[in-house]
Parts: sequence; structure tokens; C-alpha cells
Amino acid sequence: MRKSPSTLLSALSLAGLALAAAGCSAATTDKAVEQVDKAVNETYEVTYEVTGKTVDSVSFHDGGGTATAPNLATAEQPGTAWTKTVTLRGIMPPAVSPSSVDNTADLTCKVIYKGKVIKEATGEAATAGGCVAVSPIAAQ
Repeated sequence: MRKSPSTLLSALSLAGLALAAAGCSAATTDKAVEQVDKAVNETYEVTYEVTGKTVDSVSFHDGGGTATAPNLATAEQPGTAWTKTVTLRGIMPPAVSPSSVDNTADLTCKVIYKGKVIKEATGEAATAGGCVAVSPIAAQ
């Protein structure tokens, strides 16, 4: 079966577009890998803050572990106004979660980065899910 010149030209054009797209993809992929490498190695500090009438414990990412499996530390009986500054890496999310057996404890949790609150929860939201923020490194 003989192909017409226009069919061959169309096939060559599509092949050229595919090769050009592959070249763009490689450059885009290289840039993405570079950004991930930078983000994984960069560190940042956050301050966790928990307040309420009765705080029985506070769980928080303390900077250990990996971004996908961060270490979870716990402060038992921390008092009614608890703060902790930690250094985290890369895309590791800052997270703090208070707990209280007193349903009227009116707990509040905050994640503070460079003096600004990047996540805050009060009451039931604080005890149910705590405060989990996106890494400011990943948000850049």
C-alpha cells in the first residue's frame, strides 16, 4: 500500500512535534527536580502555640523523620499556655495537635512562621484535627 505525500508529511510533522514536546518535558522535568532538591534540603523554623483551660497533651512534628513520615513528639501536661519552636526541613508540614479530656477546655492551636500565623484552629477543630499547615518552602 502506497502512502500519499500528504500522509507522509503529516506523519513527519507529528513525529517532529512529539520530539519537540519530549525536549520541553525533559527541561521541565529537570527544573522540577532541581526545585524539589532545593526544597528538601532547605530548613525553616515555626513556633507552635497552644492555649486553653486544660491541656493534657500536645503532639507535634519536631523536625525528625522525613517529609512523608515526620517524627511525632508529645508534650504531656504542658500547661495552659504552651509554645515550642522547631526547625523543619523542606516540604515537611508543620503540625501541632492539642488534646484535653475536658470538653470545655476551649483549646486553640497556632502555627507561626516568621511572626505570621499560617494556621489556626479553635475548639472542636483544634482537638479533632489540630493545626496542620503547608510547608512555607513548598508554598514558594
